[in-house]
Amino acid sequence: MSTFIEATSPHTMNTYGRLPIAMSHGQGCRLWDVNGKVYLDALGGIAVNTLGHNHAELVPALQDQLSKIIHSCNYYHVPNQEKLAAKLVELSGMTNVFFCSTGLEANEAAIKLARKFGHNKGIDKPEIVVYEKAFHGRSIATLSATGNTKIQEGFGPLVEGFVRVPVNNIEALRKATDNNPNVVAVFFETIQGEGGVNPMHMDYLRDVRKLCDEKDWLMMIDEVQCGMGRTGKWFAHQWAGIKADVMPLAKGLGSGVPIAAVVAGPKAAQIFQPGNHGTTFGGNPLAMRAGVETIRIMEKDGLLENAATVGAHLKARLEAGLAGVQGIKEIRGQGLMLGIELTKPCSALTQRAADAGLLISVTADSVIRMVPPLILTQAEADEIADILLPLIKTYLSEQN
Repeated sequence: MSTFIEATSPHTMNTYGRLPIAMSHGQGCRLWDVNGKVYLDALGGIAVNTLGHNHAELVPALQDQLSKIIHSCNYYHVPNQEKLAAKLVELSGMTNVFFCSTGLEANEAAIKLARKFGHNKGIDKPEIVVYEKAFHGRSIATLSATGNTKIQEGFGPLVEGFVRVPVNNIEALRKATDNNPNVVAVFFETIQGEGGVNPMHMDYLRDVRKLCDEKDWLMMIDEVQCGMGRTGKWFAHQWAGIKADVMPLAKGLGSGVPIAAVVAGPKAAQIFQPGNHGTTFGGNPLAMRAGVETIRIMEKDGLLENAATVGAHLKARLEAGLAGVQGIKEIRGQGLMLGIELTKPCSALTQRAADAGLLISVTADSVIRMVPPLILTQAEADEIADILLPLIKTYLSEQN
């Protein structure tokens, strides 16, 4: 265990349960801490470092941008905003984009879009359908949309206007919204990240799309964690052959540079007018260059196919290695977004894995989450399995 970093700092707010590790530098899917210990990165900054660390093409591009202009406000045109927006429109089949800086901001903007959509239809108190175990952020509105009472505790009163339903149950959705003229949107993650790597079923997604069309609701799909090629398609809902009306993005879009976007289709693209919404840092030249270069490199290097094939290999290794092991509830996910659910809480495995040179996280108390860079090789996937499988088996044997 690293001894260089204290568990707590006297000067930063005590908002994170940090491990006693501080990173110095990285290369590809490896990170080195300030003591020189090397780690295989199966966390990717929580699905952020799409291109890994110190990428040979991304870094010079960002250095070039830094030497020109980092920030100009949105009073002026930013050429790479239009370039990145056009690319996201092409990849999504949607029509318009608003840029901001974080997934929380993108989700907050989506909520505002839905409410304005409702008010434009004459609905005084618009309501949005959200899901059990969902996570959309920690602002008061996105926290209210989130389905986790633990992180909501102490921040009431929460924002009203949300109707909560279970995942993958179309009848429950119908029942919860029957005879409710105030519903304006359904808002969900294609694969819940913080909630435990819980995928929406493809048939369910198609049923929700159909219901939204019938009821004139917005279908708002939070692709902040599962989007940007992580599952082997640009956006995870594309596996169901559907299009969203509103799609928040962030995390992997800029390979580590703070960036987010709200992509909208025809039903929602013209809802915001000048003065309705804005941001200081959103769409700045540095972030836009990061987004443009990230997508260019992903396309050039075939990283969607890599995420699909290497992810399938890693999942197969985990399934084979944990078959018949007592205490394993389920292995789920797609591409390079994988979760292993244990029957018991397992947060201790985060530190044990780090001690063994592997970076993972545990979410929803008992789900080991892996969201590595999309450049991960099959050999590195095997290395993840070789380190992680014995750790899980040892941990479970201790608990029995």
